[in-house]
Amino acid sequence: MDQHHPSRRRPLKQWDEGDTGGSSTPVRSRRSALREERHPNSVTAPPIHRGSVPTQPWHGFWSSIGAGLRAQLQALLAPADAPVRRTPRAAWENAALRRRGVFALFTLVSAVVATSLFAGAQPDYSSSWLRYGQIALFAVLSTWVVTGFVTALMGFWVVLRGDRHSISARGVQGHALAPDARTAIIMPICNEDVATVFAGLRATCESVARTGHARQFDVFVLSDTADDRVAAAERSAWEQLREALAALGEQPQVEVYYRRRQRRTHRKAGNVADFCRRWGQDYRYMIVLDADSVMSGECLLTLAKLMEAHPRAGIIQTATQAVGHATLHARAQQFASRVTGRLFTLGMQFWQLGASHYWGHNAIIRIAPFMAHCGLAPIEGRGGLAGPIMSHDFVEAALMRRAGFEVWLVSDLTGSFEQQPPDLLSELQRDRRWCQGNLQNARLMAEPGIDRVHRAMFAVGAMSYLSAPLWLAFMTLGTALWVAGAHIVPEWDAAPRHLVVLWAWTLCMLMLPRVLGLVAVFLRGEQHQFGGAGALLRSALLETAMAMLQAPVRMLAHSLFAAVALTGIKLEWKSPPREASGLQWSDAASRLAPLIALVLVLAAGVAWIEPAAVAAILPVAVPLLLALPLAVLTSHVHLGERMRGAGWLLIPEESRSPLVLRRARHHAMRAARELRMA
Repeated sequence: MDQHHPSRRRPLKQWDEGDTGGSSTPVRSRRSALREERHPNSVTAPPIHRGSVPTQPWHGFWSSIGAGLRAQLQALLAPADAPVRRTPRAAWENAALRRRGVFALFTLVSAVVATSLFAGAQPDYSSSWLRYGQIALFAVLSTWVVTGFVTALMGFWVVLRGDRHSISARGVQGHALAPDARTAIIMPICNEDVATVFAGLRATCESVARTGHARQFDVFVLSDTADDRVAAAERSAWEQLREALAALGEQPQVEVYYRRRQRRTHRKAGNVADFCRRWGQDYRYMIVLDADSVMSGECLLTLAKLMEAHPRAGIIQTATQAVGHATLHARAQQFASRVTGRLFTLGMQFWQLGASHYWGHNAIIRIAPFMAHCGLAPIEGRGGLAGPIMSHDFVEAALMRRAGFEVWLVSDLTGSFEQQPPDLLSELQRDRRWCQGNLQNARLMAEPGIDRVHRAMFAVGAMSYLSAPLWLAFMTLGTALWVAGAHIVPEWDAAPRHLVVLWAWTLCMLMLPRVLGLVAVFLRGEQHQFGGAGALLRSALLETAMAMLQAPVRMLAHSLFAAVALTGIKLEWKSPPREASGLQWSDAASRLAPLIALVLVLAAGVAWIEPAAVAAILPVAVPLLLALPLAVLTSHVHLGERMRGAGWLLIPEESRSPLVLRRARHHAMRAARELRMA
């Protein structure tokens, strides 16, 4: 498609100069105004070029299990001389099989040894079902902990040795982008802070123009906003953005379009599918942004080049960097993402390779196979795990891979940014949605044709939230066993030595990824980007302490969310707006007080039965007593800014901010000033 394609037209305003009374001043056409009133999207969006996004109904978990068993039986009963159709594997697929085998072996051996030691260290309780229940829980949880450790360990290996089988941004540095490689940058939004959204989008558009490839990118703001006042603000901000870009006449600028859906079905996935049906056939690729995404032009251009260089790639996901908020809570999350989270990203890339996952934003998608194979049918049934797909990204990646296309995570591509929730309650509000979506996806694990890696990712997504009630059950059983076995003195004399070793092993599995993340920073010589060696180490200690204090709150909240999702009970867990300046004590108390009261009641009951057993729940009770003041204090911007000024929790983007982030911040601050003056 060339620059004269209909989708390149600017449908912002239509003027009628036929009846101006001799005046050269254009007058808005009455016919145009009437059309805009009836069909506003026809004025703000390009002409429609319709396509289809077909959906296939899901087979269902048990039906898929049955179909899989029948297929295995048929394979076993097939004649020995029957022809077998084998597809040659790519080099990366053979490497991935070896790596996954090592991953599984290390995890299995470690979990079996740890569980055996744990079982041997248990006294002979009178209640055997409690004992066996705790051993079973330990087996599951130890396996879960080891998988995280092995992933981080593999990421550390990549830091040391690199990975020749993964795709890399360096491989396309000298490539030119074909003129017909058109890319749509789409940003689905819904009731967002308008000034912040359009400030980041303007910085992204300006950055694209600086690459000299603006004519190969179009931007679509896809609104699902229900509030008419917010929608009017979006429309006004869109017009101002177009005018501001048009005023930059020294170089071509990207086209920016706006569409507001009237039938807001299937949330974000429905919004994206609606774009594909209307304009997908006009573009080869689309890059999906979140409302808080900011991406540099070089990053966007490199994504398109990577797609051109890898024609079997269906999705390429960037490793986003968390930036943007100044609260202590958000800055701790940003620091953890840069130091420890990078190892997990590299580790997942190492064992997934071309069967990686998609996070729903800051990624490029090949539109044709996406439209053909990634339509999402609702899951049949009732309750919280039925209905439209909520966490659509993992499912779309699985469907893309099932269609024969590769899904890659590129870890060395910089310039991809997103925001973290500014406070603990906002984080839990997000986790409430993610929990239900990931548990819902677990129902699709057995669907025919799904790659084994994506089946595993469905299980990992579910365990990310089911692990919380499992940890809670493990601790509850441990307390019950302590109370039930308090009179068994001889057996307890021998137990502590084994248990101490096991708990030390568990702590090592949990803490070593943080240590390896720090070591990786020093090995790469990047400590100066975090404020220096001393600032890096003390920041790591602060972030670890905050994570340990917040872990019990997350455990109880995730347990509640999992129970609600599995039972179908409706739960309203609302948080302050994304741009809130800080939590109010009343807001924090109304949401955290029930969790705190639950543990206090449990502690009182345990103390009444056996006072010595209270020690078993102190690791949870003490952080929960501090949860309320900690949530409030870490949500205020002024504390985060003071800590940043003192060199705490610095990240490279704060030490030396990229131009696109500086421009986004500049536009946001100017919009805030104009709002205050209005």
